[in-house]
Amino acid sequence: MSLTSYNFNDILSDFASLDRFFDEAFNSRQIRRNQAVDTFRPRMDVHYKKDTNDVVASFELPGLQKEDVSIDLHNDVLTVSGQSNTATERNEDGYLIRERRYGKFTRALSLPQGVKNEDIKASMANGVLTISFPKSTRETEPKKIAID
Repeated sequence: MSLTSYNFNDILSDFASLDRFFDEAFNSRQIRRNQAVDTFRPRMDVHYKKDTNDVVASFELPGLQKEDVSIDLHNDVLTVSGQSNTATERNEDGYLIRERRYGKFTRALSLPQGVKNEDIKASMANGVLTISFPKSTRETEPKKIAID
């Protein structure tokens, strides 16, 4: 009778590999499912134009028209919201491929105090929404006070 030695660490490492395989398989699906909930979050750039004293915010909204977007101002908070329903479909080598990006989005910007509706300018071209507003208004510009 011969004795065969087993290295239990190898067996346990095989089980650990199997556990890792199932964890990654199910967790990656869970991650993808969570990402699908927030599928559309438009990118935003904000910069200051010193020569005009304006802050300019640009939003990437590919495939959207200006009718799909809403801009609201309440309590010095500018809110850009809308909904995207973009879908593409193609047939390649007998496979039907559908790619969809959809969902509601909301982005908010805090504005300096004193910015009025008429001070805010918005335009949309080629899927880019551009909003500009003054960094500070005449009434809210800082002033030095002399001490007597």
